[in-house]
Formats: sequence, structure tokens, C-alpha cells
Amino acid sequence: MTTPWKEIKAAKFTSPEAREGYALAAAAYEFGRRVRTRREELGMSQSELARTIGSSQSAIARLEAGGTQPTLKTMHALSRALRASWIITPEGIQTANVEGQQSDAHTPTQARPA
Repeated sequence: MTTPWKEIKAAKFTSPEAREGYALAAAAYEFGRRVRTRREELGMSQSELARTIGSSQSAIARLEAGGTQPTLKTMHALSRALRASWIITPEGIQTANVEGQQSDAHTPTQARPA
């Protein structure tokens, strides 16, 4: 008899490493979602943003989908191009535009290690 997926999944998430990995993936997704939201607020395409920061459209698509963890250099370039700041804390990510107004009042991401 096979073990149900729910049991396998629950067992995997008992390890601190698995919880940390999940929290990092959730943070990458949340950061990408906020980049996409800000890019769309400014009416930019992925290609335009990529050209502005010296990247490729496919790299922007991966980042917005949460498929990559950006470097500090990339985060800085995105911040300048999108005129936004991201505040990253243990509780999650918050977004503010450069003028200091909160552009996404959404509660910081809930994914974090237990």
C-alpha cells in the first residue's frame, strides 16, 4: 500500500530545512509579485523593464514568477527603474514607492519558518 501524499508532505515539513526552503521560495514569489505589481502600475512591459536594468525579458518573467532569488545588484537596479523600495524583514516584504507612499498596503508575506 502506498503512503498518501498528505502524509508525505506533512513529514517533509517537519524538518527546519524544509520549512526554511519553503519560506525562501515564498519570499521570492512575494518579491516577484510586488515587482510585477509596481511594473504594471508604471505601465511598463517586461521587455522595457529588462532593457532598463540590462537584463532579458525572460529573466524578468522568471523573477516575477518567483523562480529566482535576485542578487542585491538586481534588487538595486529594480528599485531605481521602478522607483520603489522593498523593505524585507523576518515577517515579510513591504513595498513603498520612492516618494515614500505605501504602494502596496498588503500585510507582509505570511510564509516564514516556524
